Amino acid sequence: MLRSLLYAVYARLLRRRLIGAALPRHVAMVMDGNRRWARQMGFGDPRVGHRYGAEHLDEVLTWCAEAGIRHVTVFVASVDNVRKRDAVEVGNLMRMIEDVVAERLRRPASPWQVHLAGRLDVLPDSTRHALKLAEEQTRDSAATFHLTIAIGYDGREEIVDAVRSLLSEAPSLAAAIETLTADRIADHLYTSGSPDPDLVIRTSGERRMSGFLLWQAAYSELYFCDVYWPGFRRVDFLRALRSYAARHRRFGA
Repeated sequence: MLRSLLYAVYARLLRRRLIGAALPRHVAMVMDGNRRWARQMGFGDPRVGHRYGAEHLDEVLTWCAEAGIRHVTVFVASVDNVRKRDAVEVGNLMRMIEDVVAERLRRPASPWQVHLAGRLDVLPDSTRHALKLAEEQTRDSAATFHLTIAIGYDGREEIVDAVRSLLSEAPSLAAAIETLTADRIADHLYTSGSPDPDLVIRTSGERRMSGFLLWQAAYSELYFCDVYWPGFRRVDFLRALRSYAARHRRFGA
């Protein structure tokens, strides 16, 4: 009881200190540590962590909306995750995405418009269909917040695909080279139309990007949190925002 009370008081204090602070308009998150969290909690099957992680996304999105963060990108699975991990584990993860993530985002009350980023062709048909359905059903909604789901995603492949797409539009190779710019490449990324992330949060204590938003995060502020994704608390989120607000962004200057 005392611990819960102290937690609530600390959370209110953090929220109060963020009033009037410069907050990110776009937060990207690497939701890492689901299996390790399950082991830590004593579950016999670490794949249980995927369900807890998928359900936790709903709560974290609520925190983002309450903070006025209108753009969120979440890294769900890389191309390597889908292709190289145990088939049973991947199947379990895909079911969680279909049954929990995609289904909840399709609810009429959801304030989130869904966008997809990645190689959807590497996903099972049922997962691809569920995500596409969520994207289509929220496209013309009155949603005021934007959620990009990076799945079957690899930042290097994204850049390669963007350059290929740009070259295919040009009448000749010489013309493509003449007009090649960073802005034109950005227009052909999976995330075209979305602002670059201001803040990238990675849970689990790992301190690397793992191919996530390599182009888009060139000037992003990075925050690494030493808790696993299902255990990522509101105070951890508020601390990340506090850290961001205390930084002076130079954008390479």
